[in-house]
Amino acid sequence: MNAPAARESIDLVRRWSGQAARVLDGRARIAASAGQAASELCSRTVPVKIDGEVAWRVLPVDGAALLRSGEIVRHRWLAGIGVEEARLVEELAGPAATAVRETWAAEGWRRFFSRAEARATADRAVAYLRDVVERVRRRDVPTLLDRLEQEAAGAAPQLVPTDLMYPDVGVMAVLSDGLPDDLGEPELVSGADVAALPGALSTLSGALEAERTARLAAIAAGERLRTVATDELLAGLDVSALRDVTRDRLRIAPIEEAGLHTVGAVLRAGASLTEVPGIGADSARKLLGAAQTLRQQTMDDQPLHLDPAQPTPQATDVLRALRRWEITRGPLRGPDGSAAAVALGALAPVMAPGVGDVMVFPTPGHGIPEFRGAVARVLRLARALGGAVGKQVGADAAAADEDAGVAPDAPDDELWADFRARPADYQALAAQLGLLPDDGDRVHGDLPEEIVAAIRGMDLDTGYLKASLRGYQDFAARFALVQGKVLIGDEMGLGKTIEALAALTHLHARDKTHFLVVCPAAVVSNWMREIESKSRLEAHRLHGQARDLAVDEWLVRGGVAVTTYGTLAAVRDRVLACPGLACVVVDEAHYIKNPGAKRSQLLAEVIGQVDGAILLTGTALENRIDEFRTLVRYLRPDLLEGEAELPAAKFRELVAPVYLRRNQADVLDELPALVEVDDWVEATDADEAAYRTAVDEGNFMAMRRAAFAAGAGSAKMERLVDIAGEARDNGRRVIVFSHFRDVLDAVMGELGEVAVGPLTGDVPAARRQELVDEFSAADGGAVLVSQIVAGGVGLNIQAASVVVICEPQLKPTTEWQAIARAHRMGQLESVQVHRLLLEDSVDARIVEILARKMQLFDELVRVSTTADAAPEAYDVSEAELAREIIAAERERLAGETPANPPRPAD
Repeated sequence: MNAPAARESIDLVRRWSGQAARVLDGRARIAASAGQAASELCSRTVPVKIDGEVAWRVLPVDGAALLRSGEIVRHRWLAGIGVEEARLVEELAGPAATAVRETWAAEGWRRFFSRAEARATADRAVAYLRDVVERVRRRDVPTLLDRLEQEAAGAAPQLVPTDLMYPDVGVMAVLSDGLPDDLGEPELVSGADVAALPGALSTLSGALEAERTARLAAIAAGERLRTVATDELLAGLDVSALRDVTRDRLRIAPIEEAGLHTVGAVLRAGASLTEVPGIGADSARKLLGAAQTLRQQTMDDQPLHLDPAQPTPQATDVLRALRRWEITRGPLRGPDGSAAAVALGALAPVMAPGVGDVMVFPTPGHGIPEFRGAVARVLRLARALGGAVGKQVGADAAAADEDAGVAPDAPDDELWADFRARPADYQALAAQLGLLPDDGDRVHGDLPEEIVAAIRGMDLDTGYLKASLRGYQDFAARFALVQGKVLIGDEMGLGKTIEALAALTHLHARDKTHFLVVCPAAVVSNWMREIESKSRLEAHRLHGQARDLAVDEWLVRGGVAVTTYGTLAAVRDRVLACPGLACVVVDEAHYIKNPGAKRSQLLAEVIGQVDGAILLTGTALENRIDEFRTLVRYLRPDLLEGEAELPAAKFRELVAPVYLRRNQADVLDELPALVEVDDWVEATDADEAAYRTAVDEGNFMAMRRAAFAAGAGSAKMERLVDIAGEARDNGRRVIVFSHFRDVLDAVMGELGEVAVGPLTGDVPAARRQELVDEFSAADGGAVLVSQIVAGGVGLNIQAASVVVICEPQLKPTTEWQAIARAHRMGQLESVQVHRLLLEDSVDARIVEILARKMQLFDELVRVSTTADAAPEAYDVSEAELAREIIAAERERLAGETPANPPRPAD
């Protein structure tokens, strides 16, 4: 053994091993610090919600955020190590360091006193270390270790806010990985406005807290009044009513003999019921439980009753609390108190003074310009509030609002006088607080009380639903789930699709996997879009050339399969063989009104094999009793056993367990005044052929109306006929708008005698008004067919409450003005707008491009009074639009460039 050489190898490796250990430990600490920093930054990112949905995620960029970001950057910028070099560093810190310790028996005098095996081990260790030294030097690892050790001991870099936005810095990538996937590219929002945001948010937070306090006080006052009314009602309710809320045969006589003649008396007796002779502990428990159940049911149904003829102290307290809430929330409901601005109140706890920058992550539908606009409104709102917080906000608002009503601390008689002067305002306030039940009898349709009670007793799981439900929609979904197989006949525009989806998502949350929707071909695309946009269920299109592959995927993955009445026959065996099929939804259920038709028999077979079925139709029962008999037999044939001809009212009562119908008038207070629906349809073969020809010719106008070229054979025409038919069944009048004369002529020919028009630019003004008068005087179901420019300006068409737009217009203002003909002062019904849109066509491109163009104007419109007053600021060049769309469609269809150049809009 060469002692000097061995000594050198041992010393070198000992030094390098220490360095390697420090390098690995330092890099591990840096990685751990970066991971912790990333987690902290993500946790500090505040979700700002509007209507329950996250609009933005906001990270306040303060000193702490910059320090954490520096940790991330230090880790990201650690020097890279080659594969072989990394192995050597690991070896130095591990096996080589161990070998150094094993060489003790080979050094100096120890060699003479060590056992033979120890010396052999030491000799092997020395030989190994020589090899390590050679390999380390060959790779120049000592230089690398010097550099890595210095780097591992270095401090994190000091960053400034703008550094965070550079991709090479890596902070954005780390945040994007740790935050939800639906966020867009972040932007750093800075400047004087954001610097002033903490103070403004403090003011806003005070105003919100004042509003919250007043709101909760009003709710509490209302509940106290309802409690008093409930107790008064139960104080006069005979004790025999307790039998109605329990299956047990309760002994009522002993408690009546004890002087407890009412349900209220039983409740007051409470635990002392056990002292009544003849009532044991078990009977007392059942009696008290029944009484409490009855009290809760009564409370649920008890409306808030405000009567000037009975100004009880509790009722006066409600008025006073409602007035205080009305005043306190006033500043928050002004132009600057928008939902987006108020939503920024969520940032108040994290926006400490001195935070001058925030990193904002947008979500679909809520961009950075909207965030900037919300910030500007918060600042204006804070100035309007004048720095008032807490109760002072209410006092200032009350002083400023005296003209609108009395002050909350006014004498009782003045408060009641204010109520008599504007009762609708107080009732609206109470309704918004939930003090007036929004699921009363009118929402229940004609359902028996026992079914209503069962529906009330179930909770709807909406975890897989992305849309918010109105009260009546929630009720319909629970009705379908409780009853199993049902027919929902809500009037068109009330949202039967979302009601069915809510039921499916609940079933999915209960581990049900497969669902089927059967509908006309014209609404397949609409169903696909609704499922994808309003639920977290996977949608599969079992229609068209790829239907077999779609069936395979649906069977494996689960979700909602959407197919047509015609296609169902082709996939029948595989659908029926699906063991997880839990529910079938049949849209436009009048398609199976004929029990002798093959499609009706096929659907009857499917419905018979599943536990859940939801048939949807907008047709009123009174108008189609024979059809309803057929539909009810698919669901519950036992309901109609031995049933003879019955009047509509008796028939409705008979089928109540499966039939739910609400008219818009029933739930109008829960509906927006304008209901807009994008009706996406899938092209028929004839539509596709006409469209391809138009694209090849570069004829933009022909592309826009190709979906009507086949007349009755087109998907849009089929959907239009369905809409007109449903409107007729509901006594509504329809106005159909199109830019094109030939489309209007086709619609006139298809609708026949119910059609009035066409109203075009060639029709003299006097005759136009005659057509409108004729339409207004016609029965429900009449259809006015009009060119959109001619009928969209200057005419009042309040008789129409259903508007159909046959193709998207190139100027948004054209549609707005046309809709305004029906949706205006004097309209007594909510207005439904149906936009007919053809999938994968010029329609989709126009919608996409206009949405993109409108987003560019978003910031301008938010700050420009002129733009707000002039909606034509949204409009774009038609020729530019035509060229862009034709090019995109040619590329999509892989068509060759035609000899003739594209022909833009006329």
